Amino acid sequence: MKKQDYYQHVPYGELGIIAMDNCESLAQRIDDYLVKMRQVCETETIQMPKTYLIKKQEIRFSNGEGKVFIEESVRGKDIYIVTDIGNYSCTYTMHGFENRKSPDDHIQDLKRVLSAMAGKARRITVFMPLLYASRQHSRKGRESLDCAMALQELEKLGVNDIITFDAHDPTIQNSIPLISFENLYPTLDIVKTFLTEESEAFQDPTKVLIISPDTGAMDRAIYYSSVLESDIGLFYKRRDHSKVVRGKNPIVQHEYIGRDVKDNNILIVDDMIASGESIFDIAVELKKRQSGKVFIATTFALFTEGLDKFNKFYEEGYIDKVYTTNLSYIPESVKTAPWFEQVDMSEYISKVINRLNYDMSISDIMDATKGIRELIKFKNKVK
Repeated sequence: MKKQDYYQHVPYGELGIIAMDNCESLAQRIDDYLVKMRQVCETETIQMPKTYLIKKQEIRFSNGEGKVFIEESVRGKDIYIVTDIGNYSCTYTMHGFENRKSPDDHIQDLKRVLSAMAGKARRITVFMPLLYASRQHSRKGRESLDCAMALQELEKLGVNDIITFDAHDPTIQNSIPLISFENLYPTLDIVKTFLTEESEAFQDPTKVLIISPDTGAMDRAIYYSSVLESDIGLFYKRRDHSKVVRGKNPIVQHEYIGRDVKDNNILIVDDMIASGESIFDIAVELKKRQSGKVFIATTFALFTEGLDKFNKFYEEGYIDKVYTTNLSYIPESVKTAPWFEQVDMSEYISKVINRLNYDMSISDIMDATKGIRELIKFKNKVK
């Protein structure tokens, strides 16, 4: 944002960021960008804050009960709470045993922060990149509606805006029609990192295939295909609907629909990797068809079954690299793996917060198409 833009807009309220314990490193990077961004309007009479982070404590009693204590005033402020409900590295002691916090624990701590603010903030925006219970978004038979219920609870606790990334089903916003729900995408930053790191493999778009791992990710694959000007393919998951294993119908076989993959470099795109089993099956099928290099781009990588199989598939040449964001917790052991590349989203989030705090539109930075095409045009000129 240019200096004159700051003088043309008045902040909605004094900016404050509350970083939950599960998201401290990302929130610190966001804060650093915001401080640098706003130094352009610092003068002798106007001194900008050195940090926008608000101090707070998340406390656990020995029986497992928790509470939150906010150490600064939030009265009249424009508050942004940053939380990562997928962070399984956070622990607490209960009856002498060490427990890891689950998404349920994290959402409860978020509600404690909202309760501690007691309605004194002028506006409350929750940044929850990995949306809580996003895979339990619809009802089929007698089952819970966890995601919708959680969003409605946040609304009742005074949240004005909820911002997430790559929601599993964006129509979940219909459960909270009276407050703002923004679903952002990390596509530009992923493509920017990807084209920088793998420029040689993707030099010729006609020798590239964008692969959707299932029908649900087809829209995403079509988008990547259109901006990268490459062809598209689809793997259809044929499931055994007579069984349920770990809450899902097991996959019997992956059926491929698309042009011949032989000697083509592959980019598999999806919103989330959990165990990675679907990706492994697809990688094997691609290599059977004599594909070139295989890359994976995903918003969230949870690695729920550990890293052993990823290491094995990399060593055996089935996958070349996994690109994912830092919007959810990534263990240090993953960050150092030769097959892993992290995409930093902190600058993008800082721009969104900055715009919102000054009551400016974010529609242009939500649209990645223009940025990707300018990036590709620039790289073509450099060649």
